[in-house]
Amino acid sequence: MATVPNDHIIRILDSAIRVAPLQVEDNWRLQQVEAALSLVHLSGEKVVKIGEVFRSEVEKGIHEQPSSLQMENTYIPELPDGTEEGLFLALDLGGTNFRMILLELEHGKLIREEVKHYHIGEDMRIGCGEKLFDYLAECVSDFVKEQNLTGTTLPLGFTFSFPMIQKALDIGILVTWTKSFNCPSVVGRDAVQMLREAIHRRGDTHVEVVAVLNDTTGTLVQGAVLDSRTAIGLILGTGSNACYLERADKVQHWEVQRHGEKQVIIDIEWGAFGDNGVLDFVKTDYDRQVDQNSLIKNSFTFEKYISGKYMGEIVRVILQKLVKDGVVFNGKASEKLLTSGAFTTSFVSLIEQDTVDGVGNNTKDILDKLGLTSDEDDIEIVKYICEVVSNRAALLVSVCLAVLLKRMDRADVTIAVDGSLFKHHPRLKTWMNKYIKLLAPGKKFRLLLAEDGSGKGAGLVAAIALKLQKRFQET
Repeated sequence: MATVPNDHIIRILDSAIRVAPLQVEDNWRLQQVEAALSLVHLSGEKVVKIGEVFRSEVEKGIHEQPSSLQMENTYIPELPDGTEEGLFLALDLGGTNFRMILLELEHGKLIREEVKHYHIGEDMRIGCGEKLFDYLAECVSDFVKEQNLTGTTLPLGFTFSFPMIQKALDIGILVTWTKSFNCPSVVGRDAVQMLREAIHRRGDTHVEVVAVLNDTTGTLVQGAVLDSRTAIGLILGTGSNACYLERADKVQHWEVQRHGEKQVIIDIEWGAFGDNGVLDFVKTDYDRQVDQNSLIKNSFTFEKYISGKYMGEIVRVILQKLVKDGVVFNGKASEKLLTSGAFTTSFVSLIEQDTVDGVGNNTKDILDKLGLTSDEDDIEIVKYICEVVSNRAALLVSVCLAVLLKRMDRADVTIAVDGSLFKHHPRLKTWMNKYIKLLAPGKKFRLLLAEDGSGKGAGLVAAIALKLQKRFQET
């Protein structure tokens, strides 16, 4: 396939990525808003440069050179193929509530699913690591007994949604706790081994932890059950990450014996893309302020441009500047507008729905809730800001996905996606389809909603792990 020159793509992008012009009565306000948003708009040249930087960081990461991308080997060398049979457990840990899931597979199809939610109190989330894992083992035991499976050998896939280094399919070394967890004694240790030891200490079940993964990997695996062409997994929710199928011979980091694997899932950990400064040419003063307001500064650079945790905050910071300049709300900010986190990304999705529908009802309701007095021009300006910020996020995600599509030698690829932002934002999917086609011309792809990779995906990875165990024992 002939390569399309960059200058041609830049020209097409410059034409395609323009958002609808802002329509307001006051020309001074129009000029002020456009000036405030000039750096948030991405040019075709910048988009192409982002793709080149991402490609370089992927290449460095896969060759274990310094990179902002972790490019973690998951040691999952295959996807479900319809031969998965039996009962499998999943433990999905990532927040204050976690789930135990029982899956029954027959010819690769899910014929039964049982789920139970458990709460982890603050006393378990902070302090002694052994105490936390003993509690997880207690819940495993409770769930197994409830399903009348005490005497049955049950393989378990462990979704551990915290930064980790994988040394094998069943070894995950915790790098750092995030969210509301802080058990220092676990950092630098294998979460799988700690869970195994806790289960064995109880001695009242036959549960075997056979795999560890994160929700992004689980999404790819779950997507493969829905569509066998799936080769990329994407989370676009509160946070963001992606993984993809890489040729095994390109992957240098492989700490266990190879068994002739042709491919392997690579967890990119792209939320940190740009933490080393390579994306600073995209960063605006608004992004710097959002970063300063965040819990962990100078990290998760890419995630802070595109994810549900931060998009609303970008809009709030822009509005704060425009209030200060007297452009919106008669120059009067409410206490809520001045509060970090008060303008949520769910507001952005609702306001974007107004733009799609050609009304301003959601926008007016949201501004009222925030204690802001608004006129028709204010409503149009807020809608415009949400569109510009959302469109930038769609472009950033799309250019990176296009790089992955071009990297993989596949005629047809399904991208499995999960996450609240992707599900609820009314235009992200449409924009992503449009931009990926422009950035990866000739590549056949589709976006597929694949929900609950952290649950069903973990059970499926346990099934794959069991098949691999049997195969390796036979060779």
